[in-house]
Amino acid sequence: MQQVSHMLLPDFQLSRRILSPDPRTGALPVIAVVGLSPKSERPSNMVARYLLAQGFKVIPVNPGQREILAQPCYPELAAIGRPVDIVVIFRRSEQVLSVVREAIGLGAKTVWLQEGIINQEAAALAEAAGLAVIMDRCIKTVHEALGLSS
Repeated sequence: MQQVSHMLLPDFQLSRRILSPDPRTGALPVIAVVGLSPKSERPSNMVARYLLAQGFKVIPVNPGQREILAQPCYPELAAIGRPVDIVVIFRRSEQVLSVVREAIGLGAKTVWLQEGIINQEAAALAEAAGLAVIMDRCIKTVHEALGLSS
């Protein structure tokens, strides 16, 4: 099996393309955050607050919540029922494969596994389905490093 190369050093060109506004419409990507916690001190909550402050549409995905950060919360990706550009995953590495399968089914363009989350099998599946994959990187940190923050 081919080893999937994840971003040991961020691929800034790919990250910039993923996180930039659509060149045709100017709209920022729609981001589903899987595993978003309602607790403000949790990294998922801090990252989602940052993304909202930057103007992104953030869709919380957490089966135990109805609303997080004043946004309607969905129990799973399939329940969203509308296009999502980026699926940011805050789940343990061994739980990522099922989320990636849902992201493919939803028609997402990118799966972004947060810092510390690595799953080569899930990355290979996503890439085979045509999705961009970023692993083991914080979307907030990369967005800031690209100089895209407002």
